[in-house]
Amino acid sequence: MSQSAAAPDRQPIDEAAAESVRKYAADQRAKVDVLASVLEDIAEHGYPSPEAGVPWEVARDAHLARLADGQPRVA
Repeated sequence: MSQSAAAPDRQPIDEAAAESVRKYAADQRAKVDVLASVLEDIAEHGYPSPEAGVPWEVARDAHLARLADGQPRVA
């Protein structure tokens, strides 16, 4: 999806920044694909039973552990 010339109302960015944006876009696309597949599964098979779910406290703690792992994040 590259253009031969930058749009007149945009500022060009360097290649490292462009690559960073592309990586972030790919990561976000992957997350959306996971969500879409979960929704498609629900549409096809119905809701999972509550016993098969993860309590919110467990999900929260796992998410907080991922945030605390020291990996840099894009703001």
